[in-house]
Amino acid sequence: MRAALREKNISPKHSREVALAIKGSSIEKAREFLENVIAKRLAVPYRRYNNEVAHRSNIRDGFFAGRFPQKAAKEFLKLLDNLESNAEYKGMDLDRLRIVSAVVHRGTKLERFTPRAMGRASPKIGMLVHIELVAKEGLA
Repeated sequence: MRAALREKNISPKHSREVALAIKGSSIEKAREFLENVIAKRLAVPYRRYNNEVAHRSNIRDGFFAGRFPQKAAKEFLKLLDNLESNAEYKGMDLDRLRIVSAVVHRGTKLERFTPRAMGRASPKIGMLVHIELVAKEGLA
């Protein structure tokens, strides 16, 4: 079962870390984890983008650096709801579903310009994100 979000205005780096944190878990455990991240009870472990990231005591998986990326977690919750409704429509057993793939790709660039002194301007580039979750049934 597959669900995807396209062109979302969230951080690609935060999205990647959230995707790695929920990969391999059931839909219910992933939902509980994301709700705890939004409530700032559990931190998302930062594996790659952890330069100057504070250590947290409430991180699972043996990592130290972590944050609470609330905007990314809210978008992943919407995607989990979509994945669950897709699986229900197909007649799959929701208790046996596991997230086997969580992929984040960079999307379109948002290019803007910030005015500077002496009539100059500096570019300000933002990134949109594509997120895709794949869940399979029957994995223990």
